[in-house]
Amino acid sequence: MPNSMTAYARASCQGDWGSLSWEIRSVNHRYLEASFRLPETLRDLEMALRDKARQQLSRGKVDCLLQLKLNTEAEGISVNIERARTLVDAARTIGDLIDDPAAVSPLDILRQPGVMAEREVDTEVLKSRTLALFEQALEELNQNRAIEGDKLGQFILQRLDGVRGEVGKVRRRMPAILDAQRQRLLDRIRDLVSEPDMDRFEQEVVFIAQKADVDEELDRLEAHLSEIERVLATGGAIGRRLDFLMQELNREANTLSSKSLATDTTLSAVELKVLIEQMREQIQNVE
Repeated sequence: MPNSMTAYARASCQGDWGSLSWEIRSVNHRYLEASFRLPETLRDLEMALRDKARQQLSRGKVDCLLQLKLNTEAEGISVNIERARTLVDAARTIGDLIDDPAAVSPLDILRQPGVMAEREVDTEVLKSRTLALFEQALEELNQNRAIEGDKLGQFILQRLDGVRGEVGKVRRRMPAILDAQRQRLLDRIRDLVSEPDMDRFEQEVVFIAQKADVDEELDRLEAHLSEIERVLATGGAIGRRLDFLMQELNREANTLSSKSLATDTTLSAVELKVLIEQMREQIQNVE
């Protein structure tokens, strides 16, 4: 069965340094397009992450968000007193220039760059955990893609059965349609002449039958149906192949419609186009 390009996955882990959380969202796209939102401390991992994404995925627009929360217990925080004193003095100086200045909160001072030292973390350990967690999230994403892909495959197979039913209906009706067309032509000729030229009449009937012959179109439709079933069974990146086969099915349905001699074959051609379009819409999500 195929894989869907639409899926979601989340993976998280914790350590004494804090917590990591990956969120991956995937939607359909012609090619593989991965985008990453990373904390500044892990920005240099982007190329390695892209390589891992390419190893696991073939197509899709993939948005990857990494959230990092570091532990900040009180005993682990160091304050740059000199930097804080400088900021306080600067705030007082500016306050003297303003009528009724607002009070400066200590928390406002702590938020300024350089006042609080960041907690030291073993960056190599953090990077290793980030890459391993990304692989775990990708594995979950692929599992969810397979689940959704199985639903798409079942949907397509049901529509293939519908197409096959319409092909069989047209094939069974064609002899009766040609006989009716033959009789209609004969009745019209007899309305015009009392003794029609039967040799000429038979030539016209043969000509009409040749123009209305849809055996080749029906054979090609059945061959395409078998190929679609085979491709679905192979799995993997089959979306482009299926999309091409939908174009071929639609071409044969259009030819069948143009050669139609009766209302019921026209209706069958319309139903074929409806079924093909339903499959085509879903195949846009197939990897």
